[in-house]
Amino acid sequence: MKNTLILLSGLLLVACGSKKTEKNPFPANNEAIAVKVADVQSLENGKIIQATGLVTTENEARYSFKIGGIIESMNVDEGQHFRRGQLLATLKITEINSQLQQAQLGYEKAQRDFTRASNLYNDSVATLEQFQNAKTAMDIAKKNIDVVSFNQNYAAIYALADGFVTKQMAHTGEVVGAGTPIFMINENNANKDWVLKVGVTDKQWANIQENQQAQVTLDAFPDKTFQATVFRKSQAADQVSGSFQIELKLQLDTEKLAVGMFGKATIVPTIKTNQVAIPYDALIEAEGNKGYVFAPVSNTQVKKIPVLIASFDKNQVYVEKGLEGVGQVVVSNSAFLNEKSTIKIVK
Repeated sequence: MKNTLILLSGLLLVACGSKKTEKNPFPANNEAIAVKVADVQSLENGKIIQATGLVTTENEARYSFKIGGIIESMNVDEGQHFRRGQLLATLKITEINSQLQQAQLGYEKAQRDFTRASNLYNDSVATLEQFQNAKTAMDIAKKNIDVVSFNQNYAAIYALADGFVTKQMAHTGEVVGAGTPIFMINENNANKDWVLKVGVTDKQWANIQENQQAQVTLDAFPDKTFQATVFRKSQAADQVSGSFQIELKLQLDTEKLAVGMFGKATIVPTIKTNQVAIPYDALIEAEGNKGYVFAPVSNTQVKKIPVLIASFDKNQVYVEKGLEGVGQVVVSNSAFLNEKSTIKIVK
């Protein structure tokens, strides 16, 4: 029995001795945690804004006839350029000519009626009311001629500026109503009116000013960078995308562009900002636009600082508030830190 107890005790000692001691992943209380730090970057001129959009021209329009009728001629085709004052399309004017003749005949009759009423009134046969009614009828008949003549002038479509047809929406022989679009056109004066329309957020919109410089690259010209100027800012958000539209006027040489080309714009805001940039690895416990970072207050101590996040991109986090006066932030081993931790800064 005694030998059995000795044997069991020996086996227990062997079993306990064979068990490996697991390494604690967390450092001991008195052990310094090795961390790396990065500088906080000040953005005096604001964060660079990058946006994408499509090429078009400054002015787009839909040309139509003021009156309805049958299209007699279409003098330009889709994609074709035209000059200011050029005749683009006409309606058959048989009906409008007949209306003009009717208006002229009505005016002649009103003139005769007024002459008779005037003579009778002078002879005290017609009353003043009859005389005035005849005068009013003559004036109305004259205005009817003016209306029909005006409509006759708009039975044809003339170009108001140089440009090109982006879409033809009707053809010869079709019956169209008043105001029905016939052409969708883009005005373009000697390659000077090309713009890139991009969408930006409300904060970006507020930091962009008209006449501000930008750089644009187009997929159609991958090796070329175009200089551009902020030409126009929309005053309302797009109802579909919710973004705000910025128009950048492109400075071209001999390049030939087309409506719908895809482009990327880089804009550097001129408005001063208090934002700073830090690496992604510095941010901890982020939720919404709030988060925390650790900043060294000495070579061995750190402080946990709450920050307000403005935005971010693929490389950095842009902080709007919280890092005033802070020069560096911790970018490694932040998960093992608290404000009582001892640190060792390494490179």
